[in-house]
Amino acid sequence: MKNIYWAAINSVPNIGSKTLRQLYGYFHDGEKIWTATREMLEQSNCLGSKTLSELIEFRQKISIDKLTEQLKHYKIEVCIEIDEEYPKLLKEIYDPPFILYYQGQLPRDEICIGIVGSRTPTTYGKQIAENMAEELAKFNFVIVSGAAKGIDTKAHTGALKKGKTIAVLGCGLDIIYPKENKQLLEAIAQNGAVISEYPLNTLPKPGNFPARNRIITGLSKGILVVEAAKKSGSLITAEFALSEGRDVFAIPGNIYSQKSEGCHSLIKQGAKLVTRANDIVEEYNFVTNQQSISKETQIELGFSMTAEEQLIYDSLSFTEPKCIDEIIYKLRINVSNISFILLQMKLKGLVKETSPNFYIRAIRECFE
Repeated sequence: MKNIYWAAINSVPNIGSKTLRQLYGYFHDGEKIWTATREMLEQSNCLGSKTLSELIEFRQKISIDKLTEQLKHYKIEVCIEIDEEYPKLLKEIYDPPFILYYQGQLPRDEICIGIVGSRTPTTYGKQIAENMAEELAKFNFVIVSGAAKGIDTKAHTGALKKGKTIAVLGCGLDIIYPKENKQLLEAIAQNGAVISEYPLNTLPKPGNFPARNRIITGLSKGILVVEAAKKSGSLITAEFALSEGRDVFAIPGNIYSQKSEGCHSLIKQGAKLVTRANDIVEEYNFVTNQQSISKETQIELGFSMTAEEQLIYDSLSFTEPKCIDEIIYKLRINVSNISFILLQMKLKGLVKETSPNFYIRAIRECFE
């Protein structure tokens, strides 16, 4: 099995990403480390004396064949930082995990959006998380979250209705946490991925979750915070995002609700206020043309256009506003109709009026 020796080494206590990266820099091969003599390991200067002894002792206890069987039983694949399938965006963060365990399919070229929030959300928060995730999934965004109770669960559930989602766990993939999300995690593995940097048998300890949050951030172009108190794990995730240059979005809430205090604080600090999925879509010039979205979804989202609307839309730019007179001259459209048509397009979210009688496209068709 690919990378099985790295998985075995990672199972040794106190050997994490930093040590694995040092060992790779010296040996370049997991099997060489697993079979190296004490002298060779000492010469590498990668391990302290205690960790070195633990590695040697651990090698005598663990069976590579048994570990391989365990990973296959749980349908777990293993990749390391140098592998082609390792997510490119994740490599860019300050401390990317050297090793990833995953079920399903890692993201490739898709744009991922992290959705995080309270584990004890209000009914409002639950509805927003599920609806936002579903709407974004319609645009082929992959939704990333932590599979925790509350907002995370609702985000995954919403995304699965229309697309893919990724769950990042703070424990080994052989451990279901929370237990009530067993079926949800199975569904996620079938329509996205379940990911962890932790080896098998790792329990969901509190200290694992801040580290888990950096992976959610690392996989995502932006983080949407739905509900968060002033001091919460969701704000830690937002801070990770800001420190890594990722976008931060926040849902406004009831000004009297403590669960919205964190979101309001983020908005005051410059996070983009979000009230609809398009607020995020427009940030990334995401593909929303008729060829990429089904007719059913176009109608549901309000993007279907009449023949006249299509002509007007095609004549407009994303960046340079055109006045009504210019549109009339170019398209030879009946003057009495155009104001009404443009009003309808504004209501559908197809165009924006940048100043009186000047318009640009509001829905972007391709990546820059």
